[in-house]
Amino acid sequence: MKLATINNKSRDGELIVVSQDNQRAVKAPHVAKCLREAIENWATAKPQLEALYNKLNEGTCEEAFDVDSVSLHSPLPRAFQWADGSAFIHHIKLVRMARNAPLPETLETVPLMYQGGSDSFLAPKEDIPQVDFSHGTDFEGEVGVILDDVPMGVTPEEALEKIVLFVIINDVSLRGLIPEELAQGFGFFQSKPSSAFAPFAVTADELNGAYQDGRIHLPLQVTYNGEFFGKANAGAMHFHFGQLIAHAARTRPLAAGTIIGSGTVSNENPEVGSSCLAEKRMIEKINEGTIKTPFMKVGDTIKMEMIDSQGRNLFGTIEQKVVAYKK
Repeated sequence: MKLATINNKSRDGELIVVSQDNQRAVKAPHVAKCLREAIENWATAKPQLEALYNKLNEGTCEEAFDVDSVSLHSPLPRAFQWADGSAFIHHIKLVRMARNAPLPETLETVPLMYQGGSDSFLAPKEDIPQVDFSHGTDFEGEVGVILDDVPMGVTPEEALEKIVLFVIINDVSLRGLIPEELAQGFGFFQSKPSSAFAPFAVTADELNGAYQDGRIHLPLQVTYNGEFFGKANAGAMHFHFGQLIAHAARTRPLAAGTIIGSGTVSNENPEVGSSCLAEKRMIEKINEGTIKTPFMKVGDTIKMEMIDSQGRNLFGTIEQKVVAYKK
């Protein structure tokens, strides 16, 4: 099943069910006004939404309309919680090297995670505002999950059962601000502005067998300024989603609608490219002795999508441009 949100200028938008080919949709006001409401009542909402989805794919839904990608917001325009892990060890090694920071002793045993701002996400085709080029605007391609209610102390295996939907993410970072913030000893804040999500949130069955052992075994395709940038496989997570969720819920319950990110998708094979500029810059420094690639500037574009083995664009497309911020 595929779900999306129309940007109707309300805080949570309007829920729609989307056909498997991403072409047709139907509203579901009798089930929930928005995706947040549907997730908070998932046990009753899911079968009703699935019934609409089946009718839509069968071509028997009279209320169906064509999908207008420009009108779509991130599936959840806001969430009560957005926690981002860093499940790809290769990415951690490269970005720590880039800022001359030591690797954590628990690198392979305890997930890294930060709590990001979740009160305002960017739409999948919304511009990325840049306040100052010196802030080092970067994109980060990730996969993520949206959860049902998760009790405190859940095990990794139990946590996997709490996943409701899967998403892909552009977790925008300001690399120029990160070292100074972390040096203060209190974590990310100004260096992590609003993230964007691809338009469609999907259930596990839509992944056509690519979802196994708590990971999505498909490449995340990244195109930067119209050129190939990366196709790293998201299945290379060191920690699977159950482990990330259990880590987040170690000392607190997680409310329905919480989003957990994988961290930047990263593979050791250099032929697959990267999912962020920071990695490419560090690889340039290692291999060539100097950094050649600048961070994002006004006018730069980023595109992300995940295509399955049958050529289907599972989540729709993130397609954004950097613009100068104006008050």
